[in-house]
Amino acid sequence: MIDQSVFENKTAAYYTLGCKLNFAETSAIGKQLLNAGISRARAGQDADICVINTCSVTDLADKKGRQAIRKMIQSHPKAFVVVTGCYAQLKPDEVAEIEGVDLVLGSEQKLNVLEYIDNLNKKEKGEVVTSKTHRIKTFVPSCSADDRTRYFLKVQDGCDYFCSFCTIPFARGRSRNGSIADLVKQAEGVVEQGGKEIVLTGVNIGDFGHSTGETFFDLVKALDNVEGIERFRISSIEPNLLSDDIIDFVATSKRFAPHFHTPLQAGSDSVLALMKRKYDTALFRHKMEKIKSVMPDAFIGVDVIVGVRGEIDSYFEESKEFIESLDISQLHVFTYSERAGTQALAIDYAVDPRTKQQRSKALHDISDIKLLNFYESHKGSSRKVLFENSVRGEMMHGFTENYIKICAPFNPELINNVVDIVVGDYNEEEMAMNAIFEG
Repeated sequence: MIDQSVFENKTAAYYTLGCKLNFAETSAIGKQLLNAGISRARAGQDADICVINTCSVTDLADKKGRQAIRKMIQSHPKAFVVVTGCYAQLKPDEVAEIEGVDLVLGSEQKLNVLEYIDNLNKKEKGEVVTSKTHRIKTFVPSCSADDRTRYFLKVQDGCDYFCSFCTIPFARGRSRNGSIADLVKQAEGVVEQGGKEIVLTGVNIGDFGHSTGETFFDLVKALDNVEGIERFRISSIEPNLLSDDIIDFVATSKRFAPHFHTPLQAGSDSVLALMKRKYDTALFRHKMEKIKSVMPDAFIGVDVIVGVRGEIDSYFEESKEFIESLDISQLHVFTYSERAGTQALAIDYAVDPRTKQQRSKALHDISDIKLLNFYESHKGSSRKVLFENSVRGEMMHGFTENYIKICAPFNPELINNVVDIVVGDYNEEEMAMNAIFEG
């Protein structure tokens, strides 16, 4: 058993890259260290321990991870350095070779950091503690608050899909989840902390239920009864797992926002087949039309990847036309990055970097038009805004229930409060709609 006295009056610094799930897990690590007596280091203070939670969704993410590790080591040269996250799971030896790294923890170990630290003495070489991906079975709950008043509740982890371009199943293991009862308790804990909005996060949240024999729809219905939470938002959910029942429920629910984020990845059935996705464009269109039929004001964000292997010019044009035809609000455009060990590497045709860049710009342009049109279509409507604890110059920001970004002159009394407003003109400088306060 570790002697916890070695942690008394120690401080920790944290750096997180990647998805909201990573941020939730870093928060859980921070709570664990705080309970052991390790407080968060203040800005400019030399920390005794550094924790870097990495991403590995692309080669660029790996590069950013290495840069973040070296920067933390430079900023805190005497600190005990722990690196975890997807990059650490996929390439632990590469991470351990970075001078100054003391401990590399895999996905199975990351949320039990204290079990692997006997002291805070620097090591000559980084120690690696990971598990084989297929043996990663534990689910450790986590919930984080960002500085914008939202909380991110981890409800699921891992993925069983093994899409041809993706390394996430190798980094996070198979699909698993918490129980509905435990997750409801965590949501109730957010209420006690004064939280108003919770985003449900995970790797493949629609696949919820493998560990507990429950369903994602069961979870949604249970959380809708948590008194004190103003809004729940569903983060990215696969279109084949977004059932019509869930859509209908959200349309009439007390707390779930009319806001969906769904990965399309490609608007060409030929490319979707190469990606080994579990749906086609017909199903995706049905889901988008279903949402709009029961929630005409719903915000719909869509993920798309450009330049995957096999995406010939005609496939991209087909994809672009399909995307343009959809009644959606915004695109999140990602450029394909080849990942070692993925099935996509067996596909012959590779898209050159310049073409990838051109395709990315084309879809970003479409996204800009769709987002502005969505915003402008709500001008003059009455909405409820949850204002955030973030200030840019003299302005503050918040989001409506259907995810329209709103700006207003800073007023501290509005922070973390849901306020009735009328949507005003588009403010180009703030890239948001102005708030008109009723009364």
